[in-house]
Amino acid sequence: MLNELIDKRKVTISGSEDHKTKRNEYNAQASQYARERNTLNNQTRECVEEAQKHKELRDQFNKEVQELKDKRNELNEQANVLFGEIDAFKKEHGGIKSRSIKELHKQIEHLEFRQQTEVFTTEKERELIEKIKALKEQLREQEAEIEQNKEIREKITLAKELRRQASEIHDHVTQLAEDAQKHHDLMVECYRKADLSREKADEAHKKFVEAQEAADNEHKLFIACQKELRDYDKVIGGLRKKNKKVKTTKEQKEVRKEAEQIFSQFKAGEKLTTEDLLLLQRSRLL
Repeated sequence: MLNELIDKRKVTISGSEDHKTKRNEYNAQASQYARERNTLNNQTRECVEEAQKHKELRDQFNKEVQELKDKRNELNEQANVLFGEIDAFKKEHGGIKSRSIKELHKQIEHLEFRQQTEVFTTEKERELIEKIKALKEQLREQEAEIEQNKEIREKITLAKELRRQASEIHDHVTQLAEDAQKHHDLMVECYRKADLSREKADEAHKKFVEAQEAADNEHKLFIACQKELRDYDKVIGGLRKKNKKVKTTKEQKEVRKEAEQIFSQFKAGEKLTTEDLLLLQRSRLL
């Protein structure tokens, strides 16, 4: 029975070492997944922070765009009022039936805006340029015609200056709008990267949990093996102690028997050796 228990103990030791090895492997995997998760979470946070910065810049640029648009519209409105007065003067003092200066300015601005923002074939763009050129010529002719009047000339100068200022603001508005769009696109890209890294972090966390649970399970099995080994040690130790006691008792009986034989020889007057005398002393026969 003792040998059978010893063999079973060896099997349990092997199982214990196997569970310990697997536990350590799973713990190492869990640590690796935890590091990956933490790195990805940091990347997510950095992307979100960068996206927020781009959002703030976009909103700032859009606010400036709206403020400048209001200023531009105000200047254009002032210019339109002056051009309206100029056109009224034309009709009153010449009965000219051609298009008004105000209308010409509006049409020229409209065509120039199309030229800047739309894509044309070479032939179509040439036609557009020629049309703008013709309208500007009409504008110059009409302005030259009414600039004889000092008051009107001053209104034309002021109206042109207002248009120039409005045009400069419009260019600035266009640039700011492009900047706002650029930061909007960057913001969207940062949020896209944040979503991607967050998704990867969630997957790494899932693997971390699975590895941790597997490690915990192997640790429980390892602990169970350790408990089983302690039980085996108790039983085996008890059996060995019992066997040793039985063996000792048997040996003592044999020694006693041998000592009695030697003692009989001693009483018969036979000569004893030193070893015989020591044996008799241990057996308490002397």
